[in-house]
Amino acid sequence: MNLPNQITVARLLMAIVFFVLLVQFDMKAPTPRLGMLDVCAALFLVAALTDIVDGYLARKLNKVTSLGRVLDPFVDKILVLGAYIFLAGDGFVDGTGRLVSDVAPWMVVVILARELLVTSLRSANEASGRAFGANWHGKLKMFLQSATVVWVLLTLAHPVPLAFFAALRPWVVYLTVLVTVGSAFSYLRAGRGVLSQTPVPNP
Repeated sequence: MNLPNQITVARLLMAIVFFVLLVQFDMKAPTPRLGMLDVCAALFLVAALTDIVDGYLARKLNKVTSLGRVLDPFVDKILVLGAYIFLAGDGFVDGTGRLVSDVAPWMVVVILARELLVTSLRSANEASGRAFGANWHGKLKMFLQSATVVWVLLTLAHPVPLAFFAALRPWVVYLTVLVTVGSAFSYLRAGRGVLSQTPVPNP
C-alpha cells in the first residue's frame, strides 16, 4: 500500500462521502438544498483530480503495482458511474416530474455498457499477453464525463448567475454520451486481434 495506492483509496472514500451527500438532495423539496450541490461539485472535482496525481506519482516514483492497476480504474468507474446514476435519479426530479439534471436513465445505461465492454476487452487482451492501456479517446472521455458532472451540479446550484451555462447543459450532456460511445469504437479497433481469434474447442 504505497503512496499512489493510498491516494486511490482516499479517492474511494471521497466518492463514498460524495454519494452520501448527493443522495440527500431532493429537488422536490420546498426549498432544495442547492448549497449541497456546491459541496458535491468540489468534492467530485478533488476526487477526479487525484486520479491524475496518483497516476503521476506511480510512474514518477516507479511505484506501479498490480494492486494499483486494478484499484485505480475500479475507483474511477465507481466515482463516475455513481455520479451519473444519482444525477438520473429521483433526487433530481422536480415537482413537475421534470429531470432537471438532463441526465436521462438511458444515458446511464449507455455509459455503463461502454465501461463493461472496454473492461471485458481489456481483460481478454491482457489474458492473451497484450498490453491494453487507456488511449487518448478514453482519456478524453474521462475528462468530459468528469467535467460534465461538475457542470451539471454547478449550473443547478446557481441557475441565475450561470444561466448561459445552464442553457448549454443538455448539449454538454449529449456530447458526453456521444464521446463515450465513440471511445468504445476505438477500443474495439484496438482489441480486434482478440476478437478475431477462433475459440479453442473444449477437449
